[in-house]
Amino acid sequence: MGCQFTESYLAVMIMSSIQIYEPTTSVYGIDIYGKHISGVSYSTGDFSEKIIEEIFEIYSSIKDLKDEEILQDHSNYLKTIFQRLDHLIAINKYEKSEEAILSDSVFNFAFDAIARFRSIYTAKLEIEHAHSILESRDPWEMLTNFTYISNYLKLSQTEFQGARLKPGDSVVFLGSGPLPLTLIVLCHWHGLNGIGIEREPDRAELSRQVLKKLGLSDQIEIINGDQLTLPLKTRSELIMIAAQAEPKKEIFNHLAKVLPAGTKLSYRIYEKGLRRLLDTFYLFELPEQFKEYLRVQPEPPVNNTVVFVTKEVC
Repeated sequence: MGCQFTESYLAVMIMSSIQIYEPTTSVYGIDIYGKHISGVSYSTGDFSEKIIEEIFEIYSSIKDLKDEEILQDHSNYLKTIFQRLDHLIAINKYEKSEEAILSDSVFNFAFDAIARFRSIYTAKLEIEHAHSILESRDPWEMLTNFTYISNYLKLSQTEFQGARLKPGDSVVFLGSGPLPLTLIVLCHWHGLNGIGIEREPDRAELSRQVLKKLGLSDQIEIINGDQLTLPLKTRSELIMIAAQAEPKKEIFNHLAKVLPAGTKLSYRIYEKGLRRLLDTFYLFELPEQFKEYLRVQPEPPVNNTVVFVTKEVC
């Protein structure tokens, strides 16, 4: 089924189940600023229809955007869409409605486009904050002002404890990004050494500049590469896979072939609510060479489950 036909089919399906709507900044009775909108019923059926409406509206707004258009946007338009999306995926009280939506293959291409948008927009936020750190007289204070820093502090602690790491150990982070917060937290606050692997050359270089500004260049090395860069000659106690590292299937299939037995890995996934629409992993089964030994469910402010696995002897 071609994308054009699938999109038309989705539109017909939506319009047959709900009234044709005008664009709105509302999300299920609450606008993006948290103001309640009267007259909205929250029965399961009505809720499901409104989720479908909102998914399609967001998809229609971002589906034709190129990567550079998202990265270079300085208006409030995409910011508003990003906020609406964050509000949407945070809703997780209607599991039956969620399952019906997530299990419908008609929505797969819409989820892919939305996940791509959020990944690129998140990178945009990291790039902007990286530049703010470089321009700041107090880079560490600027670092701790990042919107999601509390999330990274908690996640990094979970990974430090779950992998039974100790000061002086080394970790590798695949998909470290333009602002390698996970490595910064683990190395600065937990005393580790780290290697980040980033496939975009400009983002890899930006992260090196940030690390130099923070005085962490001796503890953290950034390599321009991807999963094919692994395994490294340098020994590490843990290989970490970023939540936004893609494509997941190719990454883990490669690692299953090349990593030595006994290698520890961790990865982050979304398991609750519509956050799963941002995560391709729930559709992918790990290669049999990996055995899960620990799964840590999220606690606020964290939304990611962290899964720990080891590479078994073939």
